[in-house]
Amino acid sequence: MPVFNNKPPEHSNGAGSVTLVGAGPGDPELLTLRAVRALQEADVILIDNLVAPAILDFARREARKMMVGKTGYGPSCRQDEINAMMISLAKSGKRVVRLKGGDPMIFGRAGEEIAACQAAGIPVEVVPGITSAQAAASRLGVSLTQRELARRVQYITAHGANGRLPSDIDWRSLADPSTTTVVYMPKHTLPELAATALAHGIAPDTPAIAVASATRPDEQVISATIATIAAQLAHAAPAGPVLVMIGHALGVALAQPVSERATLGRNLAS
Repeated sequence: MPVFNNKPPEHSNGAGSVTLVGAGPGDPELLTLRAVRALQEADVILIDNLVAPAILDFARREARKMMVGKTGYGPSCRQDEINAMMISLAKSGKRVVRLKGGDPMIFGRAGEEIAACQAAGIPVEVVPGITSAQAAASRLGVSLTQRELARRVQYITAHGANGRLPSDIDWRSLADPSTTTVVYMPKHTLPELAATALAHGIAPDTPAIAVASATRPDEQVISATIATIAAQLAHAAPAGPVLVMIGHALGVALAQPVSERATLGRNLAS
């Protein structure tokens, strides 16, 4: 297996390349300088559904922009189609940017795309982005590793390959009172996840916060407990991407008046 070398790809002799770029949670000011440079050098940009439209304001005007986003419960490009498109464009000499929401290496199928490029002999680079867990925590003004409340953080997905709750979640770790758990892609499976966590011993009053469209103008924060978060999220029915954070460290945020949390979010966005 070839060793992955994450250096900026060279473009000598007309050879193309692929760069996986993390677009962050939505606020364009959270892009890294390297991400902006990659967008401004791209010939083709393959865009995920979760990428905020404002991110493309930083892209090279002449770049060809193509939506190839994957959706869990609707029509979308298959992963093998995306891989084939990246490779074909790069082999034709194009500098291809695969633009992904958040960070490419966190639930972004980056491993499959890197492997496809390596197998085809295509230079590939990864530009990290701010993942939504970090963005949501910053907006709430809460540390996910709050001293004396959380000794570790874990990221899990609530959306398996079959669209259902994964069967291999470590429920014991989720119920650990000194753990902060961030759940990605929980919209459709949160009721089952919460019920199963309760059955495995998590305290019903464990704080839980859902953040929809973190850092975007339509950001929405739903504060609850693990016992009530699924019903409250269903009632709110946010349209944008959602994550749910669970753990006693979040009690710091819940102790703040809603008005103060909203002011913090506005100050961070300004």
